[in-house]
Amino acid sequence: MTSTPPTGKPQKPKTGFLDEADVDVVRNEDLVRRRREQICDAALDLFLEKGFASTTIRDICARSGVNHASIYDYVANKNDALRRLLNQLWFRTDVPLLTDLLSQEDRSLEDVLSEYLRETWDKKRKGTLLIYRSIPHMLPEDRAAMREREEKLMAEGGALLSRRAGLSPDDPRGITAANLLVFLSAFAPMRDWLQPRATRGDPLVAAVARGSAVMVTAILEGPEMILDEPEVTEDPAG
Repeated sequence: MTSTPPTGKPQKPKTGFLDEADVDVVRNEDLVRRRREQICDAALDLFLEKGFASTTIRDICARSGVNHASIYDYVANKNDALRRLLNQLWFRTDVPLLTDLLSQEDRSLEDVLSEYLRETWDKKRKGTLLIYRSIPHMLPEDRAAMREREEKLMAEGGALLSRRAGLSPDDPRGITAANLLVFLSAFAPMRDWLQPRATRGDPLVAAVARGSAVMVTAILEGPEMILDEPEVTEDPAG
């Protein structure tokens, strides 16, 4: 008999950011870990190949080798698989945040950006592709959580950049520059066929870091800005 999707309340993961479903049918922790790894590996390949919207649970079962009768013992649904993947790949803790690096004020901006781009391009490559392709299909509560986190990080990053330039922490030029840097961090993953891997001493990393530092400095030293409040659009699914 086919298992029914679990209805347990979402729980905050031990690591990561998005709430994962509380699925605890199977008590063997090692088996759960291995099966979830199979399921998530298959889901990642399919989400990147076919897109999240076009991928079905049956597709994930076929690719992973986990049968349809038991897959819900390990994940609640494909949205839960997406959350688990983003927690692993996008919110991974072994990659420094832009704010962590910008707070090291004894380092030059170019040096900070070189490390940020290299680490992001190398270790968060699949996470970057996944999140940018999947955001339109995420549940409203997940998109809201993502937006809240990004706004907080941009405010913190903007304040750190502004401080480097002697501006007030909430100066719009700092937030604009922080957003530009996050945008540039998606450059290599989105153009994956041109730059398959970023490494220490990589000339592309060095060139983009140098150019980014020049652009950020130009923004911070440029004319004062007034940013309009972002318009919040209605959820198309609603």
